[in-house]
Amino acid sequence: MTTTDARPTLPALPDPATQAVVASGLLPELSYALGGPFHVLLPDAFDANVHGMREALAAGGVDGFVYYAKKANKAAVFAERAAALGAGVDVASAGELREALAHGVRGEHLVVTGPVKDPRLLHLAVQHGALIAVDALDELDAVITIALNGRVRPARVLLRVLPSVQPLSRFGMTEQELITAVDRCVQADDALLMEGFSFHLSGYALQPRADLAARLVGRCLSARVKGLEAGRISIGGGLPISYTDADSWHTFLATQRPADYHAGKTFRTGDFYPYHSPLAGADALAALLATRPENTGTTLADVLRDAGVELLLEPGRSLLDRAGATVFTVQGVKDRDGYQILTVDGTSLSLSEQWFNSEYLPDPLLIPQDPDAPAGTFPASVGAATCLESDMLTWRKIPFPRRPRTGDLLLYPNTAGYQMDSNESPFHDLPLPPKVVIDRTDHPRPRWRLDRHFT
Repeated sequence: MTTTDARPTLPALPDPATQAVVASGLLPELSYALGGPFHVLLPDAFDANVHGMREALAAGGVDGFVYYAKKANKAAVFAERAAALGAGVDVASAGELREALAHGVRGEHLVVTGPVKDPRLLHLAVQHGALIAVDALDELDAVITIALNGRVRPARVLLRVLPSVQPLSRFGMTEQELITAVDRCVQADDALLMEGFSFHLSGYALQPRADLAARLVGRCLSARVKGLEAGRISIGGGLPISYTDADSWHTFLATQRPADYHAGKTFRTGDFYPYHSPLAGADALAALLATRPENTGTTLADVLRDAGVELLLEPGRSLLDRAGATVFTVQGVKDRDGYQILTVDGTSLSLSEQWFNSEYLPDPLLIPQDPDAPAGTFPASVGAATCLESDMLTWRKIPFPRRPRTGDLLLYPNTAGYQMDSNESPFHDLPLPPKVVIDRTDHPRPRWRLDRHFT
């Protein structure tokens, strides 16, 4: 079935490394060998993204340290690469902390975030010299008690601030709680190193991040007067990436309608991730450093530099930009009125955007078994191999350039950041897709191996 109807598309930005893997012919072999869907990991992209962040910090004349937010992807290879690069890892559970240590990350290069931390996590963090973003007064008391009882080393903490621009957040301490927390840090004396403050903001706007970061620099200066170290602030993550170009994204938003989706499915455009950002990754960090916080008359970089405060970052998605893709096999094809429904050998739980009442929008790439199949426009939605009507990988009717057939592959691009396993489940006893690490993409036959994280 071919059609000339205009359908909204959202082509992914070109990625030479992924294109090289596709061109090598490796993916059909992996699909046959693994017997199901799988994820491809491209760790060289992770390295490049870490270097890009560091270069942006250096260009701004700012001392900084990059932590990889491990929750964005469970794969061991990214923790291994962080360790090899001397970068840090942001963890929020005892399991994540143990995984990071097991893959070579030094204890002092860990930052522990998250709410109401498990006592085991706090004990491990203090024991290994990790930096702890303290979220509440009782948590601070627990950390001090652990440090006093252990007498091995002082506990290292940041005090997490409740952002005034997001006062309903469940994270962080209020103004009065911060005053009390600072006093308790002073009283703890050498059992505690209070290294500064932290925050995390939802969304991707730069100005509120710069404003709050500058205010935390002021808090550091005040805390130093009381004898505390207070030389670092963490701004968390929230650096966007771009999956597609500006024209494609704005055209998509302007033209998509319920008829473009299977069963007339509707989405609120505000629930879509912003798949294009004019400033992304390291460029967004550079722009943040060049932003002028309110009431300062100078840039954030100048504020940090003048106060001698180090900037800590905890990016996840932006360090995983172009660091992986997800591959499914088409198990069956059904014709509907003007389009097809493809069923693949996996579930939408491996494309976690469905978790947010949304869907992963970059167009999947069809890799046909027969590359000489007739060309045309063949719209198709993509469903999962489960018994749920709602389990759709792609509700949108993708205009494929060839007619999809059973046995063809679908590659969803740039899925390493949060998509692969934030919502994974072995529903129906289907195995979780394994992760395949591509160590070399510059050979005619890429070198690959299974990732070392199996749980």
